[in-house]
Amino acid sequence: MDAQILWFAGRATGAVSLVLFTATLVLGILTAGRAGFGGLPRAGVQRLHRSLSLVAIAFLAVHIVTTIVDGYVDITWWDVVMPFAAGYDPFWVGLGTVAVDLLIAIGITSAVRRHLPLPLWRAVHLTAYAMWPIALLHGWGVSGGDGRQTWLIIVDIICATAVLAALGYRMRPDRHPDTVARQAARVVHPPARTEAGR
Repeated sequence: MDAQILWFAGRATGAVSLVLFTATLVLGILTAGRAGFGGLPRAGVQRLHRSLSLVAIAFLAVHIVTTIVDGYVDITWWDVVMPFAAGYDPFWVGLGTVAVDLLIAIGITSAVRRHLPLPLWRAVHLTAYAMWPIALLHGWGVSGGDGRQTWLIIVDIICATAVLAALGYRMRPDRHPDTVARQAARVVHPPARTEAGR
């Protein structure tokens, strides 16, 4: 019974992690650069982005621990950081490992962001765009999980739609950081009137 609880906990926390990381990515996309979102205070949205990230990491940690401790499949602690070395479903588990490695890099550089050059931090942080689809594929492909069950396919589709919609919104010309900065500058410093405009 305990092993069964661990198995279900591992699967459930994997699905919840995906939803939380999706929400984190969507918030990050919508507030990237100087662009705000829908009149919401940017600082508040960034705090929510960080908080969701921490909650997602907590669920991911439970997902990893319960999967290993369960012992039903051949996955070790080493397999959490060494991609494609697991004794069970090495390719699909390896994708999960790659996603975890990218997340570790994102987390460490975010924690020491003030001590890093901005371009370096930004380059590492942008790997979230790779981490998320890799994690999505991991959840879909691991055999013995729920990845190909209808309910989780629906969750995957909703998550993918949310990310694509956020990217579509972000790519609009009026949402470009330079455009937003120019609009903000016009509000703070309206153009001076010329003689002809009087």
